[in-house]
Amino acid sequence: MQPTSEQLLKVHKRIESYIHRTPVLTSTLINQLTGAEIFFKCENFQKMGAFKMRGAANAILNLPKSKQKNGVVTHSSGNFAQALSLAAKSIGVPAYIVMPDTAPEVKKAAVRTYCGQITECPSTLKDRERTAAEIVKNTGATFIHPSNDLDVILGQGTAALELLQEQPELASIICPVGGGGLIAGSSLAVKHFGKKATCIGAEPKAADDAWRSLKSGKIEQNESAETIADGLKTQLGDVNFPIILDNVSEIIRVEEPEILEAMKLIWQHMKIIVEASSATTLAAIIKEKERFQAQKIGVILSGGNVDLDNLPF
Repeated sequence: MQPTSEQLLKVHKRIESYIHRTPVLTSTLINQLTGAEIFFKCENFQKMGAFKMRGAANAILNLPKSKQKNGVVTHSSGNFAQALSLAAKSIGVPAYIVMPDTAPEVKKAAVRTYCGQITECPSTLKDRERTAAEIVKNTGATFIHPSNDLDVILGQGTAALELLQEQPELASIICPVGGGGLIAGSSLAVKHFGKKATCIGAEPKAADDAWRSLKSGKIEQNESAETIADGLKTQLGDVNFPIILDNVSEIIRVEEPEILEAMKLIWQHMKIIVEASSATTLAAIIKEKERFQAQKIGVILSGGNVDLDNLPF
């Protein structure tokens, strides 16, 4: 049985004092370019710079106090490492973060800024999981998966919930697909609070495991994932995939040059910085703009944690 509208509203109330209610922006020039009326939910303005603060906060707050005191642990080299660290700091619990030894120093520094306690390990998933399990055993901390955890999924869904509260007449909400937590949560918000809206995913063609999974009805994997949208290289999980299968109408695949162009358009016309992962959404609209003509479209700009020394354009 999938989560109800009441559960999603309860989650939103639970986390609202720990997150920003991010702005919804528009661009006349981008609307003219696409022929659609686009409403950008700017999670790049979220605390720690990405939507993942929502799910991290909910997952910690929904733990019993007896478990909170032992802390939380995750394995992540990206935004969830920062999100769980900051959420834990805000709530007053320890955060243990397993990061691959290949993770950029800038990401490790960000986690330390939020008081996350880093344990480095080799970069394979097996090593990450083994290291996290050891921390759980030694500390009594609770493991929280970055995307395949129902509390995380419901937290991520509050971004789309807020967008629909402001723009209830949206025809679609488009969000990036990586590990599946954001699109699963967004699809639940659309299901319960969108009048006639559909939930659509955007994914790099170079890492199209979710597109293939939706077609086959089972979780597919990528043999390789060479994409600038590095936040979307992760795989769907057994908790979020059934939700996606039931509630996501389709996934649009975009090429690398299309992602770059969309990233530049957002920079140029909206004067904001978003990650390449976020830009897949606008790239998807531009790629299939005939079908979105004259429609009100919501877009989740998932984050803005960009290394300015290594911009892809």
